[in-house]
Amino acid sequence: MAIVSAYTIIRTLSLFHLTLAFFFLTAPHKIVDQNLVFVLGTAMGLPDAQSFERPSAPAAFLSAVLALLGFSDLVAVALPEEIASHHWSSQTPIRLLFFFLITGYTYTFKPGGLGAKEGAEYTAGAGDNLKNNVVFTWGFVEMVCWFWVYVTLRDERRQMAALLIEKRKAEADSL
Repeated sequence: MAIVSAYTIIRTLSLFHLTLAFFFLTAPHKIVDQNLVFVLGTAMGLPDAQSFERPSAPAAFLSAVLALLGFSDLVAVALPEEIASHHWSSQTPIRLLFFFLITGYTYTFKPGGLGAKEGAEYTAGAGDNLKNNVVFTWGFVEMVCWFWVYVTLRDERRQMAALLIEKRKAEADSL
C-alpha cells in the first residue's frame, strides 16, 4: 500500500498550480528566483527566463491557465471514487506523456543541445521561448508528480481488484 494516496498527490499538485497562478500574477520574479529553478536550470545548462522579471500579459495568461487547471483538478478529484478512478486512469498517462515531451524538448533543443541548430543553420522558431530553466523545472516537477500518481493509481487498482476477488470468493463459498 502506498504511503500517500493518488488523490492526495493530485490535491497537492492542484494547490501547487493555484500557488503558481498567484505568483505568476503578482510577482513572477519570485518563481524565477527559486533555488530549485536555479539548480535544475544550471545543472541542465539552460538559459535563465528573462520574461518573468515583472508582471506581464503572458504571465497573467499563464496564471489564468494554471488557476483553471488547479480548480478543475480539485473538482475532478472530489468526484465519487468510481468516476474519479476512471477519470484519473485516463488523464494521468496523457499528462505524464505531455510533460515528458515538454521536458525532453526543452533539454534536447536548448542552445548547444543535441537537437539544436547552430551558426548559419539556426533560425528562430516558435518554441525558442520554451527553452529556459523555468519551463524545464515546471515540466520536470510535473512529470515526476504525475509518474508518482500513475504508479500509485496502478497499485490502488491492483489492491481494489484483490479485494473484489476475495469478496466474490466469500460470496461463492457462502452459497
